[in-house]
Order: sequence, then C-alpha cells, then structure tokens
Amino acid sequence: MGRALITGITLFAKNSPLADLNMDIVTTTSKRYADCFGFTEQEVFSAMDEYGLTDKEAVKQWYDGFIFGRTKEIYNPWSITKYLETKDLAPYWAQSGSNALLSDLIKNGGLGVQEEMARLLQGKSITLSMDEQIDFSLLSTHSRAIWSLLMAAGYVKALRVDPATEEYTLTLTNQEVHFILKNLISDWFTIDYYANTGTFCKALLADDIPRMNAILNRITHNTCSFFTKNPEPERFYHAFVLGLIVDLTARYEIRSNRESGEGRYDVCLFPKQSSDRGIGIEFKTRKADEENDLHETCENALTQIAEKHSANELKAWNCASIFTYGFAFDGKKVLICGGATQ
Repeated sequence: MGRALITGITLFAKNSPLADLNMDIVTTTSKRYADCFGFTEQEVFSAMDEYGLTDKEAVKQWYDGFIFGRTKEIYNPWSITKYLETKDLAPYWAQSGSNALLSDLIKNGGLGVQEEMARLLQGKSITLSMDEQIDFSLLSTHSRAIWSLLMAAGYVKALRVDPATEEYTLTLTNQEVHFILKNLISDWFTIDYYANTGTFCKALLADDIPRMNAILNRITHNTCSFFTKNPEPERFYHAFVLGLIVDLTARYEIRSNRESGEGRYDVCLFPKQSSDRGIGIEFKTRKADEENDLHETCENALTQIAEKHSANELKAWNCASIFTYGFAFDGKKVLICGGATQ
C-alpha cells in the first residue's frame, strides 16, 4: 500500500523517526483542506434553496460556527443532511453517537474545567494554554487534554490562537453544541438536574426562598459524592449555581468574581431591562468552630455583602430593585436566605 487516509479526532503517537505510521497531521487550526471538513455556507444555502427552505438565520445559529484554519462558516455536514431530510431544527449530532468519554472527562476534570464549562454555557469565551496535538493516551492524565478533545471534536472553536504562548480563546461552536453539552452535564445527577433549572430560576426571580431551598436541597440530597467529597466546596457550589441559572442569560448579564465596592461578590445578575430586579449572591461554607448552624453562616454571607458594599455595582446599574442572597452550605446541606435590599 503506497498511501492511506486515516480520519479521527485524536492523534496516533509517532513511535520513532523511522516508524511506518509516521504521518502528516492536519488539525482544526491547519490551513490545508480547511473547506473539506464540512459544508460551506454557500453549499448549505444553495441546498436550502433547492429544498425550498428559507430559515437560513436559524440554520446558521444551530449548525454553523466551525472554524478550520482561517476558514469560517463551516456547517456540520451530518446535521445539515438530516435537516434537509426532515426540515426540522434538532440536535441531530447528539443522536449520532455516545458522549460517555466526554462526560467522564468533564465530570472528573476538576473545578477548573467545570467553572470554565459554566462560562461557556453562559455564552462567554475562555482563554487557556493547551496542546492541540495531544494524543489519546494522555486524555486522562493531562490537565488540559479535555479542551484539546473538545476542539478536535468540534464542541468548541478557537476564536484566537497565539502560537508563541499556545494560548487559545475558545467558545462553544453553535446552538446545537450548547444543547448537547447542557444535556450531557445533566447526566451527572441522579435526578433530572435541568428539569429543576427552569424551576429554580422562576423561584429566584419570584423571591420564593422556600422553593429555592427545596430545589437545591433536593438536588444535593440525590447527588452523593459531588458535595460530600469535593476538596473546594465553595468553588464547586459557585460553578454549580452558575449552571442552574444559565437559562437567565437572555434576561440578565451574569457576572461572577468581580471587584465591587470594598470586596468581591460571588455572582451578580444585571438585568437587561430596567423593569427587572438586580440580584447579588454570596456563597459561604459553614465554619463549624465559629458558627453554630447554617442560619448563622447564611446571615454572615448577607452581612459580608452589606459591610463590603459588594452590591455597589448593582446600584450603579439603576435596577428597579435589588435582591441579595446568602447561600450557606455544609456538605450536602444548603440554606438560602435574603431578599429585597432596595
């Protein structure tokens, strides 16, 4: 055999300089063959015209976004083919195979990976250093391997690449990917986590503190090791709650860990419409040697917001009203308190 083409999303390791399997590697940031990994926009729109389909903007939001080299506006070929067949927008890519490996890597990747994933699901970008050409054998040991896999598989795209520092600015590829990852993460929990997402958001916006407590405690009660064994519980809860409120990004600009007043608030929701309330959240782990119970921890969280003027940025936003909440936790036990402050 004179030559062969091997396709896939992770690399074969080169055994030696003289190995027969040494090969030329083409990755997502390579310029060669950049328009051969999927359908171009011209090809997609021409096919839609032929099939009498007109909702091109929606199709673009769902299936466009792939970047290969410097070529943008590459569409998922499988999803486009299925869309032309059914004429319905749906996450066809999710139905084409198993994401078990990806789920395990995200779940076991540590708080850094989970917090970065939460940012991506909010529609934001992340910047990190990684090795794009990492091979399969390092996926479970290399701290940044998950992002190499996600980019190679098409779940994230590189908006910017700095070859000198190997820093990549990444964002989710499109709406279909957002749907897949959101539902993939929901499988971490023994109850339907994202069935509670909308309910928790409604309770938060209604200042229904008993309902918020019931939902969050039900989730933690049914989720064993995540909350009892995590070495950094406050950071984990932070990322966890960000995932719960991700559906509010249409109405709110969600910011976390920003300087405000004399301290740092954990999470603030800035309304996009002046008629909506502004919301500030502070997380606190109970200190057993200093606090009698979760009620005291929760009150201390609210006191910290007040004394350090952490909600100043919300006040400057000219919200219709401001609500602040303390989230106190001790292992799997959670208590939320607070309410209107302005």
